[in-house]
Amino acid sequence: MMFSSFSGWGRGASWRASVFAGVALCVSAAGAQSIVMASTTSTEQSGLFGHLLPEFKKASGLDVKVVAVGTGQAIDMARRGDADVLFVHDQAAEEKFVAEGGGVKRFPVMYNDFVLVGPRGDPAVTRGKDIVQALKKISAANAPFISRGDKSGTHAAELRYWSQAALSSAKGAGYKECGCGMGPALNIGASAGAYVLADRGTWLSFKNRGDLVILVEGDTRLFNQYGVMVVNPAKHPHVKAANAQKFVDWVTSPDGQSAIAAYKMGGEQLFFPNAKK
Repeated sequence: MMFSSFSGWGRGASWRASVFAGVALCVSAAGAQSIVMASTTSTEQSGLFGHLLPEFKKASGLDVKVVAVGTGQAIDMARRGDADVLFVHDQAAEEKFVAEGGGVKRFPVMYNDFVLVGPRGDPAVTRGKDIVQALKKISAANAPFISRGDKSGTHAAELRYWSQAALSSAKGAGYKECGCGMGPALNIGASAGAYVLADRGTWLSFKNRGDLVILVEGDTRLFNQYGVMVVNPAKHPHVKAANAQKFVDWVTSPDGQSAIAAYKMGGEQLFFPNAKK
């Protein structure tokens, strides 16, 4: 809306109210062309969404407002109906969410893997391809380990590996939870010379590595699958299910899958598409 002069400001409160009402309607109409996505920090902090969402907007005309939190928090947000679409990486929790009626249907969309990073000197002697043996050595050495501790998909995977090592309650004196996202956890790890379980996407985009290097990778247990689903409008009628479905359809389509595959950092691919319908 454009004004040729400011003369209208002398016309009284009723004129100003009508102008503001018109502006509010414009803002409301613009908002109708967007959806809210609850997602994990790894998709945001890796830079994937900065690459992916402009491509989706070109294809659909829709904006996506991302709330990036730990996967557990993202699922809770969707469970309350505070998002239209959910894009996270804890398959067991996602399937439970759908089974409870929180989501319409879960679609696998892409994967990468987790890696254990730590000081280059590797004081706990973890280097190799076995994440369970690495955690046993970290516990035995009381080596510093920074856990996200935020109920994220990465945190859930980490707890699963400690359980497989039979160390759920004996992680060593060096174990600390930060209750933070992947980037901050890596920052703390770099400052403290600690071990950290990270998703590869965030690690590849992380710049403040200090003395940290990848020490454990290649274990099949480190597979990291992402899923996407529309929040169930039967439970939350205000959910923009039709527009949310447009995102799901696009990101699992050949165009969306190609956009995921095209995202690279330093020549390395961060995520690998594997949508199944």
